[in-house]
Amino acid sequence: MAFEDFQTKDSVVIVYTGESKGKTSAGLGLLCRGLGNRWRVAFIQFIKYWGVSEHIFIRDIEPIFKNQLYFYKGGKGFYNAGDLSEQHVTPRQHKAAAQETYDEAYRAVTSGDFELVICDEINNALHDGLLEMTQVAKLIDDKHPATSLCLTGRNFPEELLGKVDIATDMTKIKHHFDDKFLANKGIDY
Repeated sequence: MAFEDFQTKDSVVIVYTGESKGKTSAGLGLLCRGLGNRWRVAFIQFIKYWGVSEHIFIRDIEPIFKNQLYFYKGGKGFYNAGDLSEQHVTPRQHKAAAQETYDEAYRAVTSGDFELVICDEINNALHDGLLEMTQVAKLIDDKHPATSLCLTGRNFPEELLGKVDIATDMTKIKHHFDDKFLANKGIDY
């Protein structure tokens, strides 16, 4: 097939999922590419409310990119994850925070205000029952035709694969956590 036989799309839906690390990092890579292309980018983060490196990075670059970059940090932390769960947050509070974050994502992806919307950890919110499958399907179906959408997090449902253009499964080959080493700041978070 010759290069001229290929077509372009006005926008795409991208999924980064899987059990290994790198999903948020891949989303941040898209953020960099989008901003470098002078796109307006929204980074909507589900789950992670505590301070992580990407929050510092985004806070530091927001003044440079002004109205080109929008960051929304939603969620109430890990949900139903044993010792990692935020014990002081009720399931109802987790669900309400996920819904508020979803509403923000839906507004961003349907508005036409952004060329790229990244919904970081939305797949986790869906898998944990904080969001419904119909909501994520609606997010994809109703997105503005000129807006690309990226969905990250573990456990993206196979039922929705037919709605996406690019899906990458981050597969762990080796991670030092399995040898009882904690996550490294700047590498894992």
